[in-house]
Amino acid sequence: MSPRRQGADRAPNQIDVARVAGVSAQTVSRVLSGHPNVRPDTAQRVHAAIETLGYRIHAAAASLASGRTRILGMIVVSTDRYSSAALGAGVEKAAAANGYTVTTASVADHSSSSAFLDAFDRLERQGAEGIVLGVPIELDSPAMRARTERTPSTRSEVASLQPDAPLLVDQHAIGRLAVEHLLDLGHRTVWHVGGDEYWIEGRHRREAWEQALRERDIVPPPVIPGEWTPESGYRAGRTIAAIPDATAVFVSSDEMAFGLIRALHEAGRRVPEDVSVVSVDDIALAAYASPALTTVRQPFEEMGRAAALRLIAHIEGTDADEVSDLHPELVIRASTAPPRG
Repeated sequence: MSPRRQGADRAPNQIDVARVAGVSAQTVSRVLSGHPNVRPDTAQRVHAAIETLGYRIHAAAASLASGRTRILGMIVVSTDRYSSAALGAGVEKAAAANGYTVTTASVADHSSSSAFLDAFDRLERQGAEGIVLGVPIELDSPAMRARTERTPSTRSEVASLQPDAPLLVDQHAIGRLAVEHLLDLGHRTVWHVGGDEYWIEGRHRREAWEQALRERDIVPPPVIPGEWTPESGYRAGRTIAAIPDATAVFVSSDEMAFGLIRALHEAGRRVPEDVSVVSVDDIALAAYASPALTTVRQPFEEMGRAAALRLIAHIEGTDADEVSDLHPELVIRASTAPPRG
């Protein structure tokens, strides 16, 4: 009979681990909690017994014993955008590497401040020790500030909820990279398909587009609205296709660019021969579009990792680990070219 089978009807417990390791149950508890006053050879015996028995720590019991849940909460806008998934993956990886789990609350109506407050409260009730606000929209209200003061919180795009907190990824730089690339190719102006104006990143990219044009004495054309979806990009593409002198477009997300290129193709406007397209994000499909998308890459996973590490450091009273460079990068592919003639 293997050591684990103390009885086929139950899982091994700390007493079983103590018996196999030849130590007291209190010593097993100290090893599991990371207590410093345990001899290395004793800790090694306990871990060997845990492995032999297949013992697994019961999270609820561990939290009762330690007063810690080691749970991070994450609030996201309910969306199928790649950026949200990649951001969450970065949070999950950093949390797991530091012994935390992540529970997520999605908000469907991003225009409702009460929905975000409810999500925050729900995560607190579930035992979250800290909360990542993975939502690139304004959340600066007295009610939200009161919550972030009682529960450690951080945002995925900014260092804190302070109005002057620096962006981790400069969205103005993203817009400038895209527009200047098209102007440097020789296009006389650049049209813009914007994102949802509720989102900070959409507003900042639009501002950068307008500023880059005005700096070259170009009057910006009207913004074509979008909603981050391929469908809204398709509608914008039909609008662009009906403008004969439109030769360059800055689209605020890759997903919208896919729809826009489809609409241009159906209208007989070729990319990039007739219309050059630059988008944002560099999702996995961008390199395999037809033509392959020129886009501005954002390091979503690293953004999530940075947010989680800041939050864990806050909870544990330590210094956050250094994060790698979070500057956006222009990735030039086949969807941009000089204008004909």
